Amino acid sequence: MARRKRGRDIDGVILLDKPLGLSSNRALQRVRRAYDARKAGHTGSLDPLATGLLPICLGEATKLSSHLLQSDKHYRVTARLGSETTTGDAEGEICRTSAVPVPTGGDLDRLLAGFIGEQTQIPPMYSALKIDGKPLYEYAREGRTVERAPRPIAVHTLDLVDVGTTHLTLDVAVTGGTYVRTLVEDMARAWGGCAHVAALRRTRVGQLGVDEPMIELEKIENAARDEPEQLASWLRPVSALVADWPVARLDAAQTHAILHGQRVAGPWPVRDCLLRIESADGRMLGFGYCEQAGELRPKRLFARGQA
Repeated sequence: MARRKRGRDIDGVILLDKPLGLSSNRALQRVRRAYDARKAGHTGSLDPLATGLLPICLGEATKLSSHLLQSDKHYRVTARLGSETTTGDAEGEICRTSAVPVPTGGDLDRLLAGFIGEQTQIPPMYSALKIDGKPLYEYAREGRTVERAPRPIAVHTLDLVDVGTTHLTLDVAVTGGTYVRTLVEDMARAWGGCAHVAALRRTRVGQLGVDEPMIELEKIENAARDEPEQLASWLRPVSALVADWPVARLDAAQTHAILHGQRVAGPWPVRDCLLRIESADGRMLGFGYCEQAGELRPKRLFARGQA
């Protein structure tokens, strides 16, 4: 007898406000259970000591989750001045101290401005980045330091929120893959001091979080128990994940061809780029790649068309 599949087919995105102290995977599994969803994923993890926006993808939305990893991220970060830790945040042990004070006035403005733009960053040892199939944090826990190649990142904004003798709070917008912990350390070293992340809150992932509020995990779990009909109101459409992507709108013949894995000639709005693929009635069918020659190639198609 065939085993019954667990959960139900439910498609969409929940803008979860991840609580402090919980891993991203643990938060993901709790949301999946609350929605009784068969498939779930997220668009990029947050450290347990970070809070804020963790988009949870259900069903067909999981086919897009890996493509959102490099989306721009927005954070509010508070740095504790005067000490570095082994992990770059409040969870680690203090490994270096400095009494050099943070610059003030125009000197601080100029220092922050110097970190705006494209640059490279060496990932921290306490990170999930894998080398030879093994996460860096496992090497770090063994007391080993592994050579890490610098990676390209970009810092779009660094807005000063508050500064004192012991702390510095900034609103930061960066490309995906940027480690804010490392950015904080590098900024402090630039003035001859040191610092570590005391608090980190993600406020936006791509276009997610711009207009709609995050939902607390406790609220979701309470609704699953007491008001299950409320859960649907927090489920955003799959298309919300790629609201800023260019769109390829197909006619009936093109839709039939794409759904059978065939390439479709344009014209399309862009080339050498991923596009949302929509039918003539506006249903999102999946996404594809528009090649330089102008043909649209399906990359991932949905089993169920999305509004």
